[in-house]
Amino acid sequence: MTWSGIQMRRSSFQDGVLGTNCPIPPKWNWTYQFQAKDQIGSFFYFPSLNMQRASGGFGPFVITNRNIIPIPFSMPDGDIVIMIGDWYTRNHTVLRKALDGGKALGMPDGVLINGKGPYRYNNTFVPDGIDYETINVDPGKTYRIRVHNVGVSTCLNFRIQNHNLLLAETEGYYTSQQNYTSLDIHVGQSYSFLVTMDQNASSDYYIVASARFVNQSLWQRVTGVAVLHYSNSKGKAAGPLPDPPNDFYDTSYSLNQALSIRQNVSASGARPNPQGSFHYGSINVTDVYVLQSRPPTTIDGKLRASFNGISFVNPDTPIRLADIYKVKGAYKLDFPTKPLDRPPRMDRSIINATYKGFIEIILQNNDSVVQSFHMDGYSFFVVGMGYGIWTENNRGSYNRWDAISRSTVQVFAGGWTAVYASLDNVGVWNLRSDNLDRWYLGQETYMRIVNPEDTSNKTELPVPDNALYCGALSSKQKPQKTSSAAIIHGCSKPYFALLAVLLSAAISIL
Repeated sequence: MTWSGIQMRRSSFQDGVLGTNCPIPPKWNWTYQFQAKDQIGSFFYFPSLNMQRASGGFGPFVITNRNIIPIPFSMPDGDIVIMIGDWYTRNHTVLRKALDGGKALGMPDGVLINGKGPYRYNNTFVPDGIDYETINVDPGKTYRIRVHNVGVSTCLNFRIQNHNLLLAETEGYYTSQQNYTSLDIHVGQSYSFLVTMDQNASSDYYIVASARFVNQSLWQRVTGVAVLHYSNSKGKAAGPLPDPPNDFYDTSYSLNQALSIRQNVSASGARPNPQGSFHYGSINVTDVYVLQSRPPTTIDGKLRASFNGISFVNPDTPIRLADIYKVKGAYKLDFPTKPLDRPPRMDRSIINATYKGFIEIILQNNDSVVQSFHMDGYSFFVVGMGYGIWTENNRGSYNRWDAISRSTVQVFAGGWTAVYASLDNVGVWNLRSDNLDRWYLGQETYMRIVNPEDTSNKTELPVPDNALYCGALSSKQKPQKTSSAAIIHGCSKPYFALLAVLLSAAISIL
């Protein structure tokens, strides 16, 4: 289980991906314990192994502000979570088998909203008897609506018929507040909107999540539709759905929309000081990496995806455990800083990043589909985005003042996205495509960030006492005992804990 957007300060052992954690054996359980330090906002968790997220197991959670720190808007009258995502009727094992056989996943069978199918807005496209989601609201009230795209690989345009979406927060950072009639939400992304119920109640209203950058005439059945129901509504929602952006052959609309999302520099987040007090635009860059993605190709007889021609193979022994217990050959610190002119290969190559450095990562998407890029352990500043091949001249267009900080960003097909991150969190952190098919096929790597001056290992928290061992360290694993959650390092501070069982039902932490 991994916790999208949670930084796991000083303890990548809690991150829940194969490079940092051994898999939880069947019928075992494992307790994640971590402090949500210096973070607020809307997040979600999901199972990280073998495309299991495609079968569910995900859920939302919220980190609220401390009482002493005001939020940059009036207190909403209610809080609503909406989880959207493309859906295949085939389960994750069948989808995996298709990829292993060299086939693409193809068009999804639908889009779910809070795990439910579409409201019957059209008798041709939607059969009778489907269970759909209804969001109940009161007229005149304002709600904070938190939307997460937990799907497999499809960017979804989110909209509520006749209602403005006032964007307020994304993945733990307050945004400059502006209204949108709809917003493109890419795989793995989370947003908070303030929505005022200011329409008449002559009927219910549609809530829509529809696929982007596709031929709409072919994808009409792949549309999620829920119902916004006023308590004094006089009838059911009817008529055509609100139109999506009409830019199939021109994605500049979506790119410009993404660039319009900026940080609220005067608001305070998890700390009392304003978000804009960290002047990222004036910090000297110490590390530069250009990560290029291409369409999946055959490597050693298998369909694989890659960054810079390296398709990552997960180590038998988690990387940081291999460091601590001096396991040799578990990985290589030779990830290239830019694409190299050589055939692609499968390898365990990771980035050797500079502790307390400042990294610039340029994501160059030479694939044919829009990608989502995610960084564990950090938030990054989205300083630039465009089409074509990135060059150093593009730095002149970077936003060095109020770029949004987040952990998941889109990279348009045939385009690039540039991000900055301050490397102050020791550990081993996953960099990946959040498109599940590309991730499963190897489009990921890790950043290893270690304090070279920390001979007493005080910068990083110790290995948790309930750590699982595998690979070269399998002999250290003891049979599991039925007991209460272990205490992290004897620490008495409040920690967030969840008893996570593989393939368990989705757990709502709200």
